[in-house]
Amino acid sequence: MEEAGREKDRSVVVVVEDLSTASKDTVNPSAKPTRRYPLLSWTTILALISLVGVYIFSVSFKQNGMLLGLKQTDMIEKEREKLCQDPSIPVTEIPFVHYPTPDTYSRKECACTPVRFFAILSMQRSGSGWIETLLNSHENISSNGEIFSIKERRSNITSITKTLDKLYNLDWLSSAAKNECTAAVGLKWMLNQGLMQHHEEIVEYFNRRGVSAIFLLRRNTLQRYVSVLANAHDSKAKQINGTHKSHVHSKREAQILAQFKPEIDTKKLIADLKKSDKLAADALLYFKKTRHIILYYEDVVSNDTKLMDVLDFLRLPKRKLSSRHVKIHTKLLRDHIDNWVEVNNTLMGTQYESFLNG
Repeated sequence: MEEAGREKDRSVVVVVEDLSTASKDTVNPSAKPTRRYPLLSWTTILALISLVGVYIFSVSFKQNGMLLGLKQTDMIEKEREKLCQDPSIPVTEIPFVHYPTPDTYSRKECACTPVRFFAILSMQRSGSGWIETLLNSHENISSNGEIFSIKERRSNITSITKTLDKLYNLDWLSSAAKNECTAAVGLKWMLNQGLMQHHEEIVEYFNRRGVSAIFLLRRNTLQRYVSVLANAHDSKAKQINGTHKSHVHSKREAQILAQFKPEIDTKKLIADLKKSDKLAADALLYFKKTRHIILYYEDVVSNDTKLMDVLDFLRLPKRKLSSRHVKIHTKLLRDHIDNWVEVNNTLMGTQYESFLNG
């Protein structure tokens, strides 16, 4: 009996040992990968660190490259100013006189012809297209349209300044580009095309680069409101031979577009007029520390000598200016609004009552 008990104890011990061994065998495989593949983990970590380092370096290099490019541009312009310095130019005017060196061509004998930088700041349907064609009829002015109507060019301040640098270096090629002796170069810039969103940086750019601002606004914003609605309608209806035209060059075309009378939503009319007023007021406030002039569409219509003030502002010789643009809405507002009675009742007794006589 004792022998049988000992044999039984030995068998229990063997079973326990076997189970213990099996337990170890099942635990070890789960621990082996960390010991078997340490090199792979470290390689992955080092690769990620390298990628992050390359990214940081590329961003830093790009920013430093941009700063270096700006410094080089300023240095080239300053060197040119020394060579072309005109003692007759008042000291206060020197920051606004430039001698660009285009990358795409040579200014040759006009290398020392001073160039003024400008920007027409306005809102859609405020007469900016008409004013720009008048200025472009001057042999020394090159205004290049709504460059920032393309979203990519105003997507961020870097894109904006890069575009402006190309324009003011006389490398912007358009139908408005003149010749080597251009004396004033600029663009038409709507307030809702990134101008207000990046106003602080743009004001700094204008002051640093000596850009003069020409504000073009409308006093009667109800007339502008009608023009905006009519233009939006034609962009869909394409009333002239299936083509949308924001501006026309014949009385026949003007009459066709003027036939449409928009119906104005009077519930939001006053709010929209106030919004337009605030946008203009904010723009004037933001850019008050820049060299600027304020021009009103109604004043130019009634007095064409107002544009001579702009030529004086740009320090350019006075010339007779002309445009092929034909005015579309020539009648009283009551004849251009479909629900005139409702609009009249809405604005009577408000700050906009005087607009009804437009």
